[in-house]
Amino acid sequence: MFQTFRATTTPDQGPPRLAALRSAMADEGIDAFLVPRADAHQGEYVAARDERLAWLTGFTGSAGIAALTRDAAGIFVDGRYRLQVRVQVAGDFTPVDWPATRPEDWLATRLPRGAVLGFDAWLHTAAEVERMERKLAPAGVVLRPCENLIDRIWTDQPSPPAGHAEAYPVELAGRTSTEKRAELGRVLREAGQMAAVLTLPDSISWLLNLRGRDLPQMPVLQAFAILHADGIVDLFADPAKLEHVDPGHEVRVLRPDRLAPALAALRGPVRVDKATAPLAVSEILTAAGIEVAWGEDPCILPKARKTPAEIAGTREAHLRDGAAMVEFLCWLDTAAPGGKLTEIEVVKKLETFRRATNALRGISFDTICGAGEHGAIVHYRVTEETDRPVRPGELLLIDSGGQYLDGTTDITRTVAVGAPTAEMRDCFTRVLKGMIAISRARWPRGLAGRDLDPLARAALWRAGLDYDHGTGHGVGVFLGVHEGPQRISRISEIALEPGMILSNEPGYYREGAFGIRIENLVVVEEAPKIGDGRDQLAFETLTYVPIDLRLVEPAILSPGERGWLNAYHAEVARRIGPRVGSAARDWLMAATRAI
Repeated sequence: MFQTFRATTTPDQGPPRLAALRSAMADEGIDAFLVPRADAHQGEYVAARDERLAWLTGFTGSAGIAALTRDAAGIFVDGRYRLQVRVQVAGDFTPVDWPATRPEDWLATRLPRGAVLGFDAWLHTAAEVERMERKLAPAGVVLRPCENLIDRIWTDQPSPPAGHAEAYPVELAGRTSTEKRAELGRVLREAGQMAAVLTLPDSISWLLNLRGRDLPQMPVLQAFAILHADGIVDLFADPAKLEHVDPGHEVRVLRPDRLAPALAALRGPVRVDKATAPLAVSEILTAAGIEVAWGEDPCILPKARKTPAEIAGTREAHLRDGAAMVEFLCWLDTAAPGGKLTEIEVVKKLETFRRATNALRGISFDTICGAGEHGAIVHYRVTEETDRPVRPGELLLIDSGGQYLDGTTDITRTVAVGAPTAEMRDCFTRVLKGMIAISRARWPRGLAGRDLDPLARAALWRAGLDYDHGTGHGVGVFLGVHEGPQRISRISEIALEPGMILSNEPGYYREGAFGIRIENLVVVEEAPKIGDGRDQLAFETLTYVPIDLRLVEPAILSPGERGWLNAYHAEVARRIGPRVGSAARDWLMAATRAI
């Protein structure tokens, strides 16, 4: 199994570890300390060695930060984790709604003038520290970089990851590393910059057409890199990771401990991404008298604009994955009504169907399989301790994905186990209306994800309902299932461009009762010219898996929405039917009937 079901933390571990941290704070002469859910690369996934927030608090979500003072311990999580954090942390920690309240706001009311806030400069970006200083300096609080105090007290901390890298086929990438490096080198020269520091593993893996095994569920090489304006790259990684690949004669491999000296020897200006690079990078440059040119990681937007080869590969990956999902849903429809399945059994069976494709390289994240009230925990991860039966009369939410060499998938389906209630059907159909609205959207070029986000919520808003997460995130190609900068969210200001892959996943969650989410992946494309020929964009749907018609209330759908759903299901049957067995094909024909 790619997924395990062992609980890696328990709430009772937190209090003694918090006490040890406070003792270390006293030894260091600081009054507060920050523990983010981040590593030096600022990615969503972190290696076991970098799970400092989980080790200290017990909280295992993919985003969050703890702010610890000598008498208070705030743990800041967003709307996806409000239920989860209450279960996972001890009463010594106080959950705080983030970003409504930021750590600096919370600390400003709890620290006296002259207090010192310690932090690890490799785990916080320059933008983050700058924002904190603006808030805390007027309160008389001083920020001081220091040794990571968790590393000091974590006596059995795991070793750094050492996975081997592999070359990514150019026929799937669509461009050679030489071509990518030449283009980005030209971008730097035109900006008058001598080099750019790359700290994001997916940027480096994309640029060099490499993939790695350093992180669970995200096939990247953990490394740092310096991209020079002539297209040459200095890659800072353990050479043993690269013994099976040739990164090219214009890529110089250096040990990680050579990064700081190499930074200090650069000629400026040097581009550094204030939003993603650790503060330590710019501090080293500044100390060496090298001009820092703040600017976005030059890989981010080109990586988000998928090549035709990447889109073609992703289409095939989704058809393969869609066939596995249909086989799974057919099995589930037969097995679940008996009431003898558990959440863990469902997760294991789904992985079995994906493995049967003989193309699965891994799962793209731990499968979220929430029955009944567990479905309301947005990022629920079932463990042996939380596993529960899948009972008739409940909803079952399954959010999962696969990593294939030609693409990364992410799909959510909510299914009825037995007869759903009228309330379930009403809420589900409102979520479906939002998903259809995004799928059918056309918009003028230049609009951002925040401009489309209300389309997904309007039907819920009319009923006084909503959901506390974004509507969609970017997705990579055999890279991260969560990719920036593109997303559909109230706070996204990045213009959507052709080739960007995003999720389309509105939801609704009734605490203690059920959760609903429906998710397809889509790719931005040029819209056919209509009307007066304005330049517009639209979405092509990539995911082809039935939506549970037992949960659809047709009367709530408009004729256009009903037409979209029927056309979508006809395409699911046409594309997936030839790829599944006879039993699943019969099930599929019934599941995609017109309404």
